[in-house]
Amino acid sequence: KDGRTFEGKVQGIDEVTDLAVVKINAGNDLPVAPLGSSTNVQVGDWAIAVGNPLGFDNTVTLGIVSTLKRSSAQVGISDKRLDFIQTDAAINPGNSGGPLLNGQGEVIGINTAIRPDAMGIGFAIPIDKAKAIAAQLQRDGKVAHPYLGVQMLTLTPDLAKQNNTDPNSPIQIPEINGVFVMRVVPNSPAASAGIRRGDVILQVDGKAITSAEQLQNVVEDSRLGQVLQVKVQRGNQTQQLSIRTAELQNAS
Repeated sequence: KDGRTFEGKVQGIDEVTDLAVVKINAGNDLPVAPLGSSTNVQVGDWAIAVGNPLGFDNTVTLGIVSTLKRSSAQVGISDKRLDFIQTDAAINPGNSGGPLLNGQGEVIGINTAIRPDAMGIGFAIPIDKAKAIAAQLQRDGKVAHPYLGVQMLTLTPDLAKQNNTDPNSPIQIPEINGVFVMRVVPNSPAASAGIRRGDVILQVDGKAITSAEQLQNVVEDSRLGQVLQVKVQRGNQTQQLSIRTAELQNAS
């Protein structure tokens, strides 16, 4: 705002969450927005977006928090691993990277995504997630994300029935709730454990799995090298497989 520029040094980048840490030497005279907590945010809370949308400097828009924990898959960013805060505060290209504030002026999120096909819908990375990622980037320069190596789809009895009644369907799918394995990445932990295309994942460590987002969150919250006990249905039979998570090497 005052015309000063600073040279920044990138300390770390995490493509999976679309976050980076950049260090600048600016002394102590820069205004800094206080960081709040996204854990206490509720639907209906005030949401204030600050940024430079469409090149209009220092723009502030006001709205409310519309939804919490909107998954990246629902937003249409399948290569990211995030649950977003959804807001109806106007967010446009140029807002990305700017803060989403609460009514007390505390940062509760980082504006990051819009839906070009919708009005009044924007998304922000929860600040508590950003804090955790930033700490790892400052410490290690990267973030290690566990992965299994499957492309998956949330399965319901209705979806399975639609497939099974289609005479052109190449396979019959169990009419149950779970996560359908559409593809297994070669040489991945899932492949090594014996997961096959067409399997339906029912449980992980004894906990029922009913959506692809839920499975992704379970894996993301696990430790690298942790062995997960995965119950799958293959045809009319169920099997218990042990999968040791490995590090995701890139966002794809």
